[in-house]
Order: sequence, then structure tokens, then C-alpha cells
Amino acid sequence: MNHSHKAYIAFGSNIGHRFENCTDGIKRLAQSGKAVILKQSGFYETEPVDYTDQDWFVNGVVKIGTSLDPSDLLKMLKSIEKEIGRTQTVVRYGPRILDMDIILYDDLVLNSPQLTIPHPRMHKRRFVLCPICDIDPDVIHPVLHYNMQILLDKLEDFSQKVVRR
Repeated sequence: MNHSHKAYIAFGSNIGHRFENCTDGIKRLAQSGKAVILKQSGFYETEPVDYTDQDWFVNGVVKIGTSLDPSDLLKMLKSIEKEIGRTQTVVRYGPRILDMDIILYDDLVLNSPQLTIPHPRMHKRRFVLCPICDIDPDVIHPVLHYNMQILLDKLEDFSQKVVRR
């Protein structure tokens, strides 16, 4: 199988067995036959942002090789979330069993009703930037034209608590 596209997938969970939910999602991604895990960050326990009245998350990032286009990759990620037990989120940014988001896909810039790449808030999220810097600090944001380490260094919101596990 041709895995010529590179994508970064952020994952997170704050319901139930958080670490196991994330590990299970990554395992299912690898077992799909449509993606190969190239690198995986460490796990981080992270304070929720936006909607803060909820438990802390476990977050991380994987770099994958895939033959899927962004739309089909998104469909597969949403299918994995459902398999693990995710239901429709009632509160935006609220609690979830598993969340998997496409952060970057090659150097693609895409804005559609279903999908925005690069992820529109990734450069403001310590819980995305810390793990992506574990595996690829030099990858360039295709809109902002900074690498991930510079984006993390420039991040001024120190209220986002992020703890490496």
C-alpha cells in the first residue's frame, strides 16, 4: 500500500480510561491498513481549555503515512471514535471518550465546511504543540510559516497546564 502522504493526528480523551482510549484509537488507526504510524509523541495530561468545567485530558500526536485523501482520513478517524464509544458531543469542546483531529496533512491548506487543514486552533494549543514538538519540532505550519517549536515558544497563554506522563 502506498503511504505517500504524511499527516499529523492529535488525539485526546477525558472520559473513562483516558490512556487506554487513546492507545486503542492509535492501535485501530495502525490496524486499518490505510495508515502506518511513523512517530508517536509521549502522553500529556492537560487542563481543559475553552470549556473548563470538565476533567483533565490525556493528549498526544501521531505522525502517519497514509494513502487516504483528507476527507477519507477524516471519515476513518470519526469511525474509530465511534467504535471506541464516542457519541455526539452535547457541549462544544466538552468531555469526550476519544477525539482524533487532523492537524497537518502534507503542506496542504484546505478550508471546507467539513474540514480545515491546518487545524485552525493548533497554534494556540499547548496540548497540541508540546506533543508535536516531541516528534517533529521542525515541521512548518503551511499558513503561518513557522516551525512547531517556534509556535510553542511564542505561545503566551501560560494558563494551559500541560504535564508530560
